[in-house]
Amino acid sequence: MPLVQLVKRQWLDYSRTHRSRRNLLVHLIAVPAFVAANTALVAALLLGMWIAAILSLAVMAASLGWQGRCHRGESERPEPFAGPAEAMVRILLEQWVTFPCFAFSGGWTRAFREALC
Repeated sequence: MPLVQLVKRQWLDYSRTHRSRRNLLVHLIAVPAFVAANTALVAALLLGMWIAAILSLAVMAASLGWQGRCHRGESERPEPFAGPAEAMVRILLEQWVTFPCFAFSGGWTRAFREALC
């Protein structure tokens, strides 16, 4: 599936699969942690800082694990990944594009107000 189409589909599906307050709050913390760790990973690899790279990977994994655990509490879940490549692309898109757009567009606030605990 072309990247533009994947972004559009993920965006249109996002508010439906992010309705619980717990999941919304976790994303508010975990997504910036993932983005920071992802950035640190690239810098660490470029600078040959292997321990920092490993720590960055650990933070990224913890962030994704926490988000995934909270997604299980949603009444509607995102569609399953079609394979490892699609999983990687969709995860990076959510962390770098979709969630920030959701948060800055007011979607996060709206979803949090409308959420049932």
